[in-house]
Amino acid sequence: MNKFLLTLLLIINFGFNEKPEQVISRQGKVSFFSYTSVENIKAENNQALSIINLEDGSIAVSMLMNTFVFEKALMKEHFNESYIESDIYPKATFEGRILKFDSSIKGEQTRIIKGTLLMHGVSNELEIKSKIENNDGKYILSGTFETLVKDYNINIPPLLAGNIAKSIEVNFKFEYEPYEN
Repeated sequence: MNKFLLTLLLIINFGFNEKPEQVISRQGKVSFFSYTSVENIKAENNQALSIINLEDGSIAVSMLMNTFVFEKALMKEHFNESYIESDIYPKATFEGRILKFDSSIKGEQTRIIKGTLLMHGVSNELEIKSKIENNDGKYILSGTFETLVKDYNINIPPLLAGNIAKSIEVNFKFEYEPYEN
């Protein structure tokens, strides 16, 4: 009788939990673009980490700022040393929730992600329109948003103000797989 109960408990705990509660993306892509009449600045980071709780739609993202790749080495140096100060503020994080998210919907859905972006020691609330694709339990999250440099206390010397845009376009794409602890 005890073997039967133990087997039944194991089936209940493991057999019926086919749908993962969390999905993870270990190599998310985040890029930004800054247009000015002097010079365009573009950088990509392919090492962003993100996790989504499929039950409640909560999402977290973390990325090291010094892993952005630039077209020119000098741009990377200025970005890390003078503007983002990645030795003092090594990473950016985002914590939020995907509003009205239903993980059971197959195919594509457009949702708003509402949360807080912490970068350069400053937190700001964001609402980001995003596309979520569910392909048989493999999720892809992508979107674009604009943010202002001044909102994160990033100081740009007046002499260089024309070289850096006031508004930065940020693009992201995360491909998630089931998270197993």
